[in-house]
Amino acid sequence: MTKPALRPTNPCFSSGPCAKRPGWRADALDTSMLGRSHRAPAARAQLAEVIDRSAALLQMPSDWKLGIVPASDTGAVEMALWSLLGPRPVDVLAFESFSALWAADITTQLKLPAIRTLSADYGTLPDLSAIDPAHDLVLAWNGTTSGARLTDGPWLRRGDGLVICDATSAAFAMDLPWDRLDVVTWSWQKALGGEAGHGMLAMSPRALARLAEHTPTWPLPKIFRITPGMFRGDTINTPSMLCVADALDGLRWAESVGGLPALIARAEANLAAIAAWEAHTPWASFLAADPAQRSPTSICLRVPDHAPRIADLLATEGVAHDIASYRDAPPGLRIWGGATVETANIEALLPWLDWAHATASAAAPAMV
Repeated sequence: MTKPALRPTNPCFSSGPCAKRPGWRADALDTSMLGRSHRAPAARAQLAEVIDRSAALLQMPSDWKLGIVPASDTGAVEMALWSLLGPRPVDVLAFESFSALWAADITTQLKLPAIRTLSADYGTLPDLSAIDPAHDLVLAWNGTTSGARLTDGPWLRRGDGLVICDATSAAFAMDLPWDRLDVVTWSWQKALGGEAGHGMLAMSPRALARLAEHTPTWPLPKIFRITPGMFRGDTINTPSMLCVADALDGLRWAESVGGLPALIARAEANLAAIAAWEAHTPWASFLAADPAQRSPTSICLRVPDHAPRIADLLATEGVAHDIASYRDAPPGLRIWGGATVETANIEALLPWLDWAHATASAAAPAMV
C-alpha cells in the first residue's frame, strides 16, 4: 500500500500533554512575569485571571470557588480525597486506570473502613444504579485511558454525600452537571493544550462546608492543605509563570472561537470523523462499544494485531506521535480529539492508520 499524499499539519495526538491550540507560537506568550515573584501584584493578577477566565469559560456556578494547585490533576484529586473524605462511606467508580488508582488510594492509603469500588472493564461503565447518594462518590467523568465517558442522567442523584469528580479530560470538552457535583478537578495540559504540572480544584458550597467542619484523622502535608488564599491566586507552592502565560493564551483562544459550546462541537466533530472511518474499518473498533459512552477526547481504538508497530510506524513517519494505548489498557491506539486538534488533521491521519496497519501486517511473519 502506497503512502497517503496528505499529512496532518500537526502530528501531536497525545492524550497528555495535548496538542497546542491552532496557531500557537511561543513568542506570542506574555513573558513579562518571568523572573518575577509569583507574589508580586502583577503576577498574582495573572494567576487570578486564570481562575476567573476558567470559571467563566466552564460556566461554573458563581458560588463555587476555584484555585490553582500543584501536581496537575493528580494533585488536585488527591487534595480533595485526603481533605474531604472520612465522615461518610465512599463509593468509587473504577472503569479505567486513574479511577482505579483513586479507589486504591482510598483503600490502601487512607484506609477508610467503608468503601465500595464499583468496577467495570475498559470501554464500559460500572452499574450506576448501585450508587448510594448517601455516600460520598468519587468518579472520573471521562476515562482517559479507556475512551468511555459518563453523561448526565438520573443516575447522578443529589444526596447527602459529596460528589468528587476528576474531570481532567472532560473539562472544556464536555458538559458537566455542576448542580450535582461538589468537587471538580482538571489540569492545564489536557483540553486547552497547556503545559503540565499545574492543576485546578473547584469546590461547591457543600464541599467548602465539609472542609470547614471536618478535620481528617490523618496528618496532611502542606502540599495537600486547602487554604482560602488559593482561591484568590495565592498558590500553595511556586507556580511557573511561563506556564501561567501559556494557560492564559489557551483560555483566550477558547473564548475567541466561541467558548464552551464551540470547544465541545470541535471535539465531537473529531469523534464523528473517526466514527465514520471506524464504521468501515475491519481491523479496528472502538474500545467503548456503546456510542453514547464514547469519549470525544481520549478516543480509544481496540486493535488486536500490530498496534505497537502501527504507532511506531506513524511516529517514524512524523504523522502521529504518542498514540499507543495506555500501558494498562487492551492493545490498541489512543487518539486525542480535544478542541485543540483540528478535524482536518484527524481526517488526514485516518488513511495513514490504514497504511500503517497494512504495512505492519505485510511485515509480520507468516503463521506456520
